[in-house]
Amino acid sequence: MLYTEMNRDELATLKSELDSEFVKIKSLGLSLDMSRGKPGADQLSLSVDMLNVLSSAEDCKAENGFDCRNYGVLDGIPECKRLFSELLGVDAKNIIVGGSSSLNLMYDYLSQCMFLGVAGCEPWNKQGKIKFICNVPGYDRHFAITEFMGIEMISVKMQNDGPDVDKISELIKDPAVKGMFCVPKYSNPNGVTYSDEKVKVLASLQPAAKDFRVIWDNAYIIHELTDDPDVLLNIFDACKEYGTEDYFVEFTSTSKISFPGAGVSAIAASDNNIAEIKKRLNFQTISYDKLNQLRHVKYFKNVDGITEHMKKHAAIIAPKFSLVLDMLKKELEPCKIGEWVNAKGGYFISYDALVGSAKRIGELCKEAGVVLTTVGATYPYGVDPEDKNIRIAPTYPSLDELQKAMEVFCLCAKIAALEALLK
Repeated sequence: MLYTEMNRDELATLKSELDSEFVKIKSLGLSLDMSRGKPGADQLSLSVDMLNVLSSAEDCKAENGFDCRNYGVLDGIPECKRLFSELLGVDAKNIIVGGSSSLNLMYDYLSQCMFLGVAGCEPWNKQGKIKFICNVPGYDRHFAITEFMGIEMISVKMQNDGPDVDKISELIKDPAVKGMFCVPKYSNPNGVTYSDEKVKVLASLQPAAKDFRVIWDNAYIIHELTDDPDVLLNIFDACKEYGTEDYFVEFTSTSKISFPGAGVSAIAASDNNIAEIKKRLNFQTISYDKLNQLRHVKYFKNVDGITEHMKKHAAIIAPKFSLVLDMLKKELEPCKIGEWVNAKGGYFISYDALVGSAKRIGELCKEAGVVLTTVGATYPYGVDPEDKNIRIAPTYPSLDELQKAMEVFCLCAKIAALEALLK
């Protein structure tokens, strides 16, 4: 029955019944974690044979004969650059292969903008108060970097096919607006893939700031859950019509393909941006881990190899996503107390509760032994103005643990909704 159609006595009676269920759940002493988008142990085991592909000194040589055990090769070995070139659809010369973390590459690039400047402009930290567009709900670590650097964040709501480009078009008229975060495919947390139309509008933007930069975080580029995946328009192909390639810097990694703590990351960018980044890297590092780059190439060989590998990941995590979505549909849809998106890929399910009840759901879940992503984290400064968004991360628990966690979540969502309606 719809909660909004119940009278106050009916709401109070139902809440009393659910409170009794909650007491029983608490007595179980559960300890379940749905706080981060971490692969489970069975997913990590999929790549364990990668550790055995280098077994002799000869195995440690790149295709051009370079000994990957030694110093040198700042931007990545040729075969690894080619692998990311295939994956991202850009020329190998426009690729820089990094360490295990694309987040680290993003931090370093924004630091370059802050303290060295880009496009021949003054460093951002010498230009007074600067601002960044943050599509919301979004990735909390993006917001954390920006807040740490003292950059003012401006929230722009995501729509069902990408960000509100009309709002963005207005905001970039301000030269103090220096950039934007985008997770364009299966975006974190709502799983939206930007439509071709939205990508083209973003590519056509003419910001007032010459040093405007879009952090195009393509983290889930090949993280499909279905046989009918979303297709994202290549941002650099779209930019060619407008000559705006310099505004976009793309990042990705194998973190959720091979090993989150020991994958390989990469940057894709225009000729101008690659030259600027390499100039900075010459002082920052001698080289990234080339043996790890070589391990990945020898193991996956090419994009087809990665695609087949990701099907194994999907076989493990798709049932987890289905379990969560089935539970939400069965337990919460009849009550009409929340909304969510059935994404075709990525790592999260974004749940929008009744306005003003998300934090309470998080509190109740924690009390019952289920840890969620901190409520509010999907917005800048950790503040969701409507207190409604919760990021559900289904991948880490086992199916049995996930079943228990979702039983708790749905119960807590019902109790929080009843409390909100009884106020």
